[in-house]
Amino acid sequence: MTTVIKAPGEAAAERSGGTGRAGRGQDGRSEGVVLNVFSHGFLVLWALLIVLPLIWLALGSFKTDAQIGGSALSWPSQWHFDAFGRAWDKGIGDYFANTLIVLVFSVPLTMLFGSMAAYVLARYPFRGNRFVYYFFVSGAMFPVFLALVPLFFMVKRFDMLNTYHGLILVYVAYSMPFTVFFMHSFFRTLPSAVHEAAVIDGASDTRIFFQVMLPMAKPGLISVGIFNTLGQWNQYILPAVLMQPQSSTDPERYMLTQGLIQLQYQMGYETDLPVLFAGVTVAMIPMLVVYLSFQRQIQAGLTSATLK
Repeated sequence: MTTVIKAPGEAAAERSGGTGRAGRGQDGRSEGVVLNVFSHGFLVLWALLIVLPLIWLALGSFKTDAQIGGSALSWPSQWHFDAFGRAWDKGIGDYFANTLIVLVFSVPLTMLFGSMAAYVLARYPFRGNRFVYYFFVSGAMFPVFLALVPLFFMVKRFDMLNTYHGLILVYVAYSMPFTVFFMHSFFRTLPSAVHEAAVIDGASDTRIFFQVMLPMAKPGLISVGIFNTLGQWNQYILPAVLMQPQSSTDPERYMLTQGLIQLQYQMGYETDLPVLFAGVTVAMIPMLVVYLSFQRQIQAGLTSATLK
């Protein structure tokens, strides 16, 4: 057995060095704890700022005007469901149906055309590729307010004002820049070996896209599809300009966002806040259901490009 005798200076140095490393470790852990507490506190505050107004709106649709004027977040003393019926009688059902009709066509078309354009720009090099890509991306930085006047006259020239197909085409064009930008980055992360194997097997470009590459891009498609659904569902300025009746015989095809404003106008000097709250509740429930149902797919789509 060998005994190692160390000088007093060396032993002191080791003790001081060990204490220093332990001290630095404790400082690092304390800083991490403080950072976690701050970040989690900020997230809790942010969640409360979002959730509390939603709860206030949902509870207000089951109250009376007097109860709404009392305590904001209190439970209704008696649950009243007639506000939804009055909102439905004032047209909220028609506005809901109009919005649903437009989105059933606009979102799939946006996903189809946007993913096709993004796939070509991401996987096929050609002269002017970057110019076309930046042309699409620049559309996301262009404020829609600057294009309202020429857009109105263009749609009017094609006799598509206050029509479903006119608004569908505008929605598709409005959502294309973000869709191309998002899916372009996603398609670039997909493995080239699968594409090359499909080419060797003799598959056409169309078959490779629809049967090979598009299924592999499913997480990205779900993510950008949810974002497009949320954006088009909550869009107000475009339908307000393009979906106005042009004559007394022209039917009203208001979207849901316009319908909520119509509910407020119909009140006049009367106060019927439960009807307005019921309309807002009807408008927000479908989007909450969609987001909560696909939140895992959205997170997977947003993080998959980084992981790959």
